[in-house]
Amino acid sequence: MEPEPVFTERFTDARLGADLLWRDVRIERFPAPAPALFLDRDGVIVEEKLYLSNPDDTELLPGVDELIRAAHELGMAVVEITNQAGIAHGYFGWPEFVRVEKRLANVLSERGVGADAVFACPFHPQGRPLYRHENHPWRKPNHGMILEAARLMNLALDGSVLIGDKVSDLEAGRAAGLLLGVHVLTGHGREHEAASRALASARFPVTVVASAREAVRLLPGYASRHV
Repeated sequence: MEPEPVFTERFTDARLGADLLWRDVRIERFPAPAPALFLDRDGVIVEEKLYLSNPDDTELLPGVDELIRAAHELGMAVVEITNQAGIAHGYFGWPEFVRVEKRLANVLSERGVGADAVFACPFHPQGRPLYRHENHPWRKPNHGMILEAARLMNLALDGSVLIGDKVSDLEAGRAAGLLLGVHVLTGHGREHEAASRALASARFPVTVVASAREAVRLLPGYASRHV
């Protein structure tokens, strides 16, 4: 059997670490621990498109701007955490990811809101050699992106909320000790609903809502529990 070709990442950006993990923190570190709203991207913030790589295909889901605005009004940071298997498989690269994120930031800015940070994991068990990892700690359902956000931004995880459309999103939130998991029925939400509900416990309640807009009403009650 011939050895697999060696792939070298040639893309350079200050936000892409030597570990090939994406850290884009857009605000100053909080002086005291602050609660956060963690959001998956595809299927939660934007319409689910298979391996989104074209900025023209970036479609904001209804109510996302309202959700981000509500979180900020409650003093919560808003952090996007996204698995990017498309990079691992070679379907697109970091330049395409950056263009999509830039388009998303512009769309949100037009509505007067924006994410405070974006973390992305390109590793996958079946990825190309450079991005192949059997169980990378950042790849959801692992909670490495959440822990890194907390470290860099000074976040209070026990007062934080996660919104996702897959059970892997909710598993990451539970593993990080978050206050609440919210499962939306957009994206892959309907096919993962039962599995997400099964994660619920007294320590990590899971609420199911139809959309980001419906999640807005949940934030005040949970944010008020953070001291």
